Amino acid sequence: MQKVVIVGAGVAGINAATKLVDNNFKGQITIIDMGKDPYNRLPEEVMTGMLGAGGWSDGKLTYHTSIGGQLSKYCGDKKAMELMDQVIANFKRFHPNPSEVQFSDPQAEPEFIKPYFGLRLFGVYHIGTDYLQEIGKNWYDYLVSKGVNFIWETKVTRIDFNTQEIFTDERAYGDFDNKYDKLIFGVGKSGIDFGKALAEQYKLKTEPKSVQIGVRFEAPQHHFQKLIDISYDFKLYRKFEDKGVSLRSFCTNNNAAYVAAEHTYGDYSYNGHAKKDEAFRNDMTNFGILMEIKGIDKPFDWSREAVKKLQKNGKGTFYSPNSNRVPSKTSEDEYIKVEVVNSMDPLYDALGDYAFYIEDFIEDMKKVFPTLSDDWGVYMPEVKYLSPEPLVNYEDLSLTKYPNVHFVGDALSARGITVSGAQGTYVAESIL
Repeated sequence: MQKVVIVGAGVAGINAATKLVDNNFKGQITIIDMGKDPYNRLPEEVMTGMLGAGGWSDGKLTYHTSIGGQLSKYCGDKKAMELMDQVIANFKRFHPNPSEVQFSDPQAEPEFIKPYFGLRLFGVYHIGTDYLQEIGKNWYDYLVSKGVNFIWETKVTRIDFNTQEIFTDERAYGDFDNKYDKLIFGVGKSGIDFGKALAEQYKLKTEPKSVQIGVRFEAPQHHFQKLIDISYDFKLYRKFEDKGVSLRSFCTNNNAAYVAAEHTYGDYSYNGHAKKDEAFRNDMTNFGILMEIKGIDKPFDWSREAVKKLQKNGKGTFYSPNSNRVPSKTSEDEYIKVEVVNSMDPLYDALGDYAFYIEDFIEDMKKVFPTLSDDWGVYMPEVKYLSPEPLVNYEDLSLTKYPNVHFVGDALSARGITVSGAQGTYVAESIL
């Protein structure tokens, strides 16, 4: 019997498992995750557990091959879109009310944006943050009913690619035979350092990645309404190619928009999500302003150090030029874990002159959206940890040195729910 072990129960891992069981895979499937099952995972446990980080707290599925990292590079645009269709179908399939899923597909870039920003337009499926936990439960129940073995609250600490064995701190072998025939490595953001360590240990050939760091911007929604009416999850961007720097707004949340603290590697960073239930409406907008910096030596280590510099009293930092604007509450009606500072100086301390690009981005937003003025705040930092991307075989995302080990999701530089799920599906198709 072929044994497939999936490390990580995020969208990459569970889409892979779903593809296998839907096609009557006769082998044994085991999924191991540091977090909890969807019945015991709390809403504020953002980083680990069933559905991963994005699948648990975001719920916007981008529908374009140029958004969210690598996919069409491996399989071509046509196949990439087909794979993304399968991911979206799964979210609808396990949705308690699939008619609530909405699709937005803006077509025209407005003139008022053009002097200052580019606007990237693409389709987005809005699943609804309120439904994600129920989706997780339904999806989990289905996989369990099909014989998938889940091992929760267990951290994989060592993998021997040569003997094809997995080891954990909690138990020597876990509640399963620790041997695998096929390994799908989909650890998500919380395991990027583990993937980096494996790449170094086994001397895997890798492609260097860029730094992806910035802030989570928050303001009353009415300032951005004229753009939201055109594109709900708008992507403002600008490039400074001669400097190796580009910036983009990322993961826009509106109407009932909440900032979420993420606790990774002992430090705080910030993301966001939006509720559908009108009871949660706060008429706020939040989005990341992410800066991509190319040419940084050891970008993962550089990012980690920058994040540490943005911590104060064990939390991330918040700044607003408006003394009346204070950090918001979470959707659980608790104040966001963040420390207030009185200037953007911590951002300059952490990023050096690169911080200017973020401040300039905000200044130009004030010109495009003139009512904005100083009615905003930023949570520092928002970060996407990207370790060097291991070289993989394009036909199945397996490591070039170890053809039975497949990297997916954030471990392979995917930066979105749809792309991560599609990569997992792609690997499962190769196993079938």
